[in-house]
Amino acid sequence: MPKMKTNPGAKKRFTLTGTGKIKRKHAYKSHILTKKETKRKRNLTYFTLVDKADQDNVKRLLAMK
Repeated sequence: MPKMKTNPGAKKRFTLTGTGKIKRKHAYKSHILTKKETKRKRNLTYFTLVDKADQDNVKRLLAMK
């Protein structure tokens, strides 16, 4: 059976932490920023973790499983 290939889009969007969790960026921070409050834009800056329900799908895209 051939090797699993990593999805190029997922490779750009997700990174692994040292403990094996998957980090992602928040959405809605790219354009139309004038109508969004400063606090909201600031909170969208930080990374967060992928939800437990989505972890298996993301790991499959990253060819980890």
